[in-house]
Amino acid sequence: MSLPTDFGPDSGGRIKGLVIVKPIVYGNVARYFGKKREEDGHTHQWTVYVKPYANEDMSAYIKKVHFKLHESYANPNRIVTKPPYELTETGWGEFEIVIKIYFHDPNERP
Repeated sequence: MSLPTDFGPDSGGRIKGLVIVKPIVYGNVARYFGKKREEDGHTHQWTVYVKPYANEDMSAYIKKVHFKLHESYANPNRIVTKPPYELTETGWGEFEIVIKIYFHDPNERP
């Protein structure tokens, strides 16, 4: 197999026509405590994650992962800079989490 050797304008060293695909898995898991905790009313421990589909080191191409939690959490903007790209917290309800992946390659947008 031969690869194209021409570089696109302002490519930053990219090879024109070459596409690299790295499948990922993202999601969350939650565990019920069995009852509401007296100290804070939380009922669950949860983990949100970004991980490779295949068992590989994503730090070769991922610089950091930004998890934006509900505003009721202290420091709702959490940055994870090395694997495993995950957060574990406790809570009592459900909410949406925004996940933004930043790449080492500055030509790739988050």
